[in-house]
Amino acid sequence: MTGRLVAWLLFVSAFIAVAYAGRASAGKPDKDVLYQYDTAVGILIQSVIVLGIVLWITRGPMQRDLLGLRAPRSWSGAIGWSIALVAAILVVIPIIESQLHGGEEQGLAPDGWDPDHAKQYLVNAIMIAGVTPVVEELMFRGAGYSLLAGFGQVVAILVVGVTFGLVHGLVYGLAALTVFGIGLAWLRAKTESVYPCIVIHCLFNTVALVYAVTA
Repeated sequence: MTGRLVAWLLFVSAFIAVAYAGRASAGKPDKDVLYQYDTAVGILIQSVIVLGIVLWITRGPMQRDLLGLRAPRSWSGAIGWSIALVAAILVVIPIIESQLHGGEEQGLAPDGWDPDHAKQYLVNAIMIAGVTPVVEELMFRGAGYSLLAGFGQVVAILVVGVTFGLVHGLVYGLAALTVFGIGLAWLRAKTESVYPCIVIHCLFNTVALVYAVTA
């Protein structure tokens, strides 16, 4: 397990370094980035690479357990904890965003809805609200949480939350993403499953994509 943890930490550290270096050199993406098929292709390629590395780190008979791919210990409890997390997110993150405007820093939101590029937006939405959450949850609330759990739930929740925030390569958006990551890690601890985390993450990204073109 020590070797797996070291591999995971090195991988996440490299990911964080690349994210911040890329942000510093390239700046914000174009405003129409979600209206381009190339964006979806890039997300897919990155997701496949990340998933492949995560599966390699967790390889072996314990893989499903390390990834948290098990039913919650209580479905009713999982629903209750998920509702509580969503309620907390709806209160805390808007407060953070009102002060730091992290969403603007990320620069993915287009200036408005462009019906001529609806197909491109839909394809990107599938990547961002479907593929990306699954891969990130397996990476953080799956492998990351399992490998850190030996140090205690509090340590695992905090480290997973902070590293999740950092891999997005943002400064002003770091606080909101870290809070979100901590909340999902807390849900993982409560349910002992990655499935509720995937559902909440997909929902969160879906709402953000809809809001981006309707607000």
